[in-house]
Amino acid sequence: MSARKTIIGVPADRRLLGSHWFHCVGEKYLAAVCNSAGAIPVIIPTLGTHDDRLAILASVDGILLTGSPSNVEPHHYQGPASEPGTWHDAHRDQTTLPLIPEVVALGMPLLAVCRGFQEMNVAFGGTLHQRIQEVGPFADHREETEAPLDEQYGPAHDVELVAGGYLSSLISAPRIRVNSLHQQGIDRLGDGLVIEGVAPDGLIEAVRVKSARSFAVGVQWHPEWKSTDNEFSRVLFEAFGNAARTYALARRAAHSMIGAS
Repeated sequence: MSARKTIIGVPADRRLLGSHWFHCVGEKYLAAVCNSAGAIPVIIPTLGTHDDRLAILASVDGILLTGSPSNVEPHHYQGPASEPGTWHDAHRDQTTLPLIPEVVALGMPLLAVCRGFQEMNVAFGGTLHQRIQEVGPFADHREETEAPLDEQYGPAHDVELVAGGYLSSLISAPRIRVNSLHQQGIDRLGDGLVIEGVAPDGLIEAVRVKSARSFAVGVQWHPEWKSTDNEFSRVLFEAFGNAARTYALARRAAHSMIGAS
């Protein structure tokens, strides 16, 4: 019997489409898992407090937290009320925020992108700027929404990788060029997170969990966009996929030892 393919769980957004609620994940994330991480993506419905996180984690080898038009509700980090009209997703918050530390505690690989990056910071006790373009020295990190998608997701600014950090080990360059499609960003860094990359204006753009036993990385930009066409995006997802395969093999070996005892 052939070995089970590596499975990456991808928590969904809960969105109202027409008059019905749907649990959705953008195809670009699923494609990046397939094409660059070499794994099978499985969408996890975000049912909030009604889901069984331990059962979910027992059936996957890694977790990918995606970007989203919605923002983390500010009461999760004691932030001020959002501007009127801000899109929130309480069900996703209720699913992902408690899930993140459980994934890390298991030693399961975690990759967090954009909203997922912000969720990761909040899950570890950090706070967010809700509109970074209105704060201190920060530039406007939003995309031009009327531009074609290739322009919206095109290179926008550099990220300086922290020398000696995990991300700097993936590529032989001190900095990378990334896209930028967000207006929220890290204010106070979460406990136990370390900075892996910074934008020219000083905004934190990449972090990892210092104590994690496996891959546990968050990035503010969107490496999933045409991931096979970008060198750093490709190696980032490859590293995530390799970590998930290592985790899966170790878990199967542990189960085999228990079964043989």
